[in-house]
Amino acid sequence: MKVKSTAEVAVPERIIDQIIGQDTAVDIIKKAARQKRNVLLIGPPGTGKSMMAQAMAELMQGEELEDVLIYPNPNNENMPMVRVMRTHPDLEYIKKNKLDRYFSPKELEKIRKIGGDVSAAGKSLDKAAQKSEEKPVDKAAEPSEAAGRMSIAKQLRIGLGRRISSYQKPRDEGTKGPSASLIIAIAGIIILVVILSTEIPESLKLLAVVAVLGLGLLFIISNATSGLGRRLMITEQTNPKLIVDNSERFTAPFIDATGSRAGSLLGDIKHDPLQSGGLGTPAHLRVEAGAIHQANRGVLFIDEIASLKLNWQQEILTAMQEKKYSITGQSEMSSGALVKTQPVPTDFVLVAAGNLPDMAHIHPALRSRIRGGGYEVYVEDSMEDTPENEEKLVTFIAQEVKRDGKIPQFDSEAVAEIIEEGRRMSGRRKRFTLNLRELGGLVRAAGDMAREKAHPLVTKDDVLEARKVFKSIESQLGAKIIEHKKEYQTIVTSGAEVGRVNGLAVLGDSRAGLVLPIVAEATPAASKSEGKVIATGKLGQIAKEAVDNVSAIFKKYIGTAIARTDLHIQFLQTYEGVEGDSASISTAVAVISALSNIPVRQDVAMTGSLDVRGRVLPVGGINGKLEAAIESGIKKALIPKANGQDVYLPKELSGKIEIVQVNDIVEVLEHALSEGKAKKELLRKMKTQAD
Repeated sequence: MKVKSTAEVAVPERIIDQIIGQDTAVDIIKKAARQKRNVLLIGPPGTGKSMMAQAMAELMQGEELEDVLIYPNPNNENMPMVRVMRTHPDLEYIKKNKLDRYFSPKELEKIRKIGGDVSAAGKSLDKAAQKSEEKPVDKAAEPSEAAGRMSIAKQLRIGLGRRISSYQKPRDEGTKGPSASLIIAIAGIIILVVILSTEIPESLKLLAVVAVLGLGLLFIISNATSGLGRRLMITEQTNPKLIVDNSERFTAPFIDATGSRAGSLLGDIKHDPLQSGGLGTPAHLRVEAGAIHQANRGVLFIDEIASLKLNWQQEILTAMQEKKYSITGQSEMSSGALVKTQPVPTDFVLVAAGNLPDMAHIHPALRSRIRGGGYEVYVEDSMEDTPENEEKLVTFIAQEVKRDGKIPQFDSEAVAEIIEEGRRMSGRRKRFTLNLRELGGLVRAAGDMAREKAHPLVTKDDVLEARKVFKSIESQLGAKIIEHKKEYQTIVTSGAEVGRVNGLAVLGDSRAGLVLPIVAEATPAASKSEGKVIATGKLGQIAKEAVDNVSAIFKKYIGTAIARTDLHIQFLQTYEGVEGDSASISTAVAVISALSNIPVRQDVAMTGSLDVRGRVLPVGGINGKLEAAIESGIKKALIPKANGQDVYLPKELSGKIEIVQVNDIVEVLEHALSEGKAKKELLRKMKTQAD
């Protein structure tokens, strides 16, 4: 896409059209929205799972929204009654349920007119369809009931539930005559006048006045306390409580319940500390709806679904199956545990999300429910590097600028640089990353740089400068570790040493690279039966297994002498731990060097996995590892040949290191060991055995 700036790029209005690179998932979301199917989205963070859930709610805009009101139950105060009302009713519904008093005459006229317009248009379309059988009328163009509801919602905005809960009876609908407060006040004044005018001892007069004033004070306190007032029948709590309000909502509800606790997820009854003595708050006023109730007729989105307790997942399953769920107190120590409402509607579509390792923690019955009545989708983490997808990334940059609203537009060179970063972040050949949350962070950081410098457009230099400061914690920590190890000579980048190798690794789950020094030492076996391989450095399970696999290579190429030798392998100062098998070739080179007493070049670093036959296998995080090697001063890096096309370094770094692609352990040793007769003899022996 050839553009001078992102200002020329049209940004889609619908959320579903803003999702980049997830074509399969988008198709499923569209089907699920039409058919009201549940969806489970599994994939890495930042790939658009929450956007898909929001898009699904947007596509379900034809649903009839409902408000939920809670009323006191005169027969059982601990079982409040539930009343479900249409949020934006038509005239027929209003008349049928005698709800006229909640609308003004002008509002009723608007509702009548909208209903009439929709009905007339529908009839005209039906007649047109009957006249032309060969060319049936497009039903998608029909102004349906959904369109009518949408018009009513936009005209009135305030939903029926809110109108009812805030409704005040006109005086002529209530008790006629003066209020109780006025009568009591007049009676008190009369009593005081009588007492003061009667000839009785002053002490008795004073006592009577104090008694009347005390009763007046008690009356004031009773009015201020709703519970006591209700008990004394002075004020009556008849107004219902609105717990689900869809006023001013024009599409299906989208409720994000990620990280919710039991109360906010399933609903709760507030604790009442004044539950005795007539001072308590009525039960129906303490009811709080949960996310499952607020999502009725819409979408309930829960990211990291596996983090929910299994019993909470079971309750969600119950709400999905029954399409209604009573609200009760979530704490057994609370007075709310005594209260349980009538069932409240929970007719929602569940969109759950998580990461692949979390699948084991999803309740089997809940997952079965999703699979039986919906879809499971694995969200892509990258997309092909094609001109079409490059245009999508340009659109993405324009979307981020519009969404942020505080940064300038990007010029063509800045756009190209962001796209280059998308290629590099993918870590795979001919691919773009779909971790668009992180790429969007770089867009905003570059925009901040441009705004700070008062640039009218974001330039390439702004992006390059932003990339330096827009680093993950792992990248910043990796740089500090490299600096610290170089300062104290833990990382050596010149000369040659026996049994010491500079391995390459990534820090944690990030793309940040790290130089990992490994040393090996061969000693006489402590046991007469067999030598041991002893590896230290806080190794994880996969790393330990990789060391065990490498020992097969030692035995193959070094011979039976290893049975009388203990091999000590140390991953130096790996306080952050070591996991994975990408240090396999580094471990093998260190041990072979220690056994053969041949020095290893310290200006060479390496990464790669090994199988038990000595073939070098591909690994991840190649670009981050190479950047760490460059930052450490390494001159040559050995990587698996299969990773050759994955190398994508920034232009300013591409010429600072020699990258050698290797197929097997013999090729690794050719580049890693120092020159000499011992090296030539070892390689000759290994090649002979390999043949």
